Amino acid sequence: MMAQLFGYLRERSVVLKWVFFAYLAAAVVFDFFVERHHTHFWGDHIIGFWTIFAFFGCLGMIVVFKGLSHVWLMKGEDYYDE
Repeated sequence: MMAQLFGYLRERSVVLKWVFFAYLAAAVVFDFFVERHHTHFWGDHIIGFWTIFAFFGCLGMIVVFKGLSHVWLMKGEDYYDE
């Protein structure tokens, strides 16, 4: 069941990517209409700050942890032959 779902999503990865980008754009547009009563953080004054922060934070975690997994977890090709 899950393998079929992942296969279905992999076949339509371009569409899925555009859906996520549309969601991010909608979050930024929505931020224009949100009324800010009491801001507690300097980023609350910037429109779209939390969306942009989350996007780059996610990209940063992907890059860092992918690099960490290659350095720390990846084994050589002949690891299991030894």
